[in-house]
Amino acid sequence: MMRLLTGTTKPEEHSFEFLPQSLAVFGSTVLVEGFNTTRSISWIHAWTLTDGIITQVREYLNTSLTVTRFGKPSSAGESSSISSLHCPSIWESTLSDQVGKSVPGLVLAI
Repeated sequence: MMRLLTGTTKPEEHSFEFLPQSLAVFGSTVLVEGFNTTRSISWIHAWTLTDGIITQVREYLNTSLTVTRFGKPSSAGESSSISSLHCPSIWESTLSDQVGKSVPGLVLAI
């Protein structure tokens, strides 16, 4: 994927098709999810954008991904210890079940 995004390989030399099924944006993070039917592979790309330029790409293949927002609880009376941090789930992948096998699950905190 890196060679395709940076232009060091031509798209016609790349046999894997990345056809997005869904797209979600959370601040500077863009999540794109898709499924390659000929290879039975689900994929998720997590792109980080800075000033409109992709500065980081994380790629997950045949993996279930849950995205959480990492932050302090909104209650003013709670302590600031690590045990009181609040991590709500804000996005979950949906295409990993199409792979037809058990896939590992990961949590991405943003």
